[in-house]
Amino acid sequence: MIHRRTLLAAPALLPAIASFGAAAQTAPLVKQDDTVGAGLRRGVLIRWGDRVTFDAPPFDPNNVDAEGASAQFGWDARIAAQVVPPMAADGVTRCILAIAHPTVEAAMAFPGGVDRPAVAAQMQGASLLNLELQAGRWIVVDGGFQSRRLTASTLCRVSGPLADQVGSSVLGVLGVNGGAATPWGSLLLAEGDPALWSSRLGGLDRRFQRGEGFGWLVELDPLDPQSIPEKRTAIGRFGKADAAAAQARGGQAVVYVAERGAGGYLFRFVSAGPASGPDALDSGTLSVAQLQNARITWVPLPQGAAANPVDAARAAGGMAFDAPSSLYWDPRGNRLLFCGGFGVLSFTPDGGDPAAAGMAGNMINTQGLGAVQTATADARGRLLIGTDTGGPVGTRAQTLWAVDPGGNATALYGAARAAGIGNAVASPDGGTIFTVARRPGAEPGATFNRPSTRWPEFEPGMPPRSALLSLGR
Repeated sequence: MIHRRTLLAAPALLPAIASFGAAAQTAPLVKQDDTVGAGLRRGVLIRWGDRVTFDAPPFDPNNVDAEGASAQFGWDARIAAQVVPPMAADGVTRCILAIAHPTVEAAMAFPGGVDRPAVAAQMQGASLLNLELQAGRWIVVDGGFQSRRLTASTLCRVSGPLADQVGSSVLGVLGVNGGAATPWGSLLLAEGDPALWSSRLGGLDRRFQRGEGFGWLVELDPLDPQSIPEKRTAIGRFGKADAAAAQARGGQAVVYVAERGAGGYLFRFVSAGPASGPDALDSGTLSVAQLQNARITWVPLPQGAAANPVDAARAAGGMAFDAPSSLYWDPRGNRLLFCGGFGVLSFTPDGGDPAAAGMAGNMINTQGLGAVQTATADARGRLLIGTDTGGPVGTRAQTLWAVDPGGNATALYGAARAAGIGNAVASPDGGTIFTVARRPGAEPGATFNRPSTRWPEFEPGMPPRSALLSLGR
């Protein structure tokens, strides 16, 4: 396993780049409210319990039921992907944001801290949200056409080499940690380790006890709200931290997937046929990353490895990374950003082709920024880096940083007490950053009745709520 301190001490392994200059700032201090960077305005676009689909009931945190939760924004939140649809005839700039809802902490989500598994199963999953630019500001479109929730009751098809073992269909999308918009127009959602939910939900249905229907990469059409998600078994079943997607020069689909865990592997799947095929992700080559002398070499795994890719990766000598947490393919920089306990790594494929046998790597210097968990890039080449300790509170708030190509870091946003940064993306027009403040007030020892903050509303009796935010000038 490569630890952050090892990488920082071994420039021969991965040379560090982007040393921070004099313009680097200090993270905002922890407080009950959030902190907005100079010259920016913060908008709250949607919060836990707010309506996603048109039939969602008003949010009553003391009386949430499973049916209501299945139509409302989830308890936890992390931006998985942004999809930009073709411009409509009215000329309005729009996008679709896919938001993952990875967890539901009973102590913070339910009065008295008494778990309600049937409700939690509907609070998790993912939300697809229609956003549009109106009068210079981005808003969530109430009852938008593509707005939908994916939960433990969502019907999914199963495709690929292991479909016969799993079954042709499965009910539920479970523990989504991240995802990606693909160049071929689909949306990928990365399911986490089903074991984290199986004991909690096992009393509801045997499918959760068995777990074989979960832990897959899910693909769907984000523009068609009636589309049925497909669980792509060729990429393997394991707890996924995140996914990224690119397209090879030969037209094949290229998907990167990181295993979630203390020593997670980095996988790559290259489709056998063109990405434009309806089942491109059902046949191809699955490889694992080996890292040596600042380079990744992709080692193909043997046929049948999708049945147990983690064991196959171990046998092939794959590199186990320290707690992978996010992946992002930067199409403008033609690079893969890989984030975890080691910081942020930037990998550029040989010859600029994502299907090439190797990638050159650099470590981006994130010293002093905090517990880095996510990294994306905007059109100006800036890195958008988010921190998250998962709840423990120190003196500094969890922060969204913008790091320019010269290495200067600017704090764009500091989250409220105990909240983490749930990723960030730049809007299609480039004038706004979308980010998430996730799990506010959920520090060790806090409860629904006694949170450490009631952000963002600060109303008596109203719990703190994860929220999707806009940061604009």
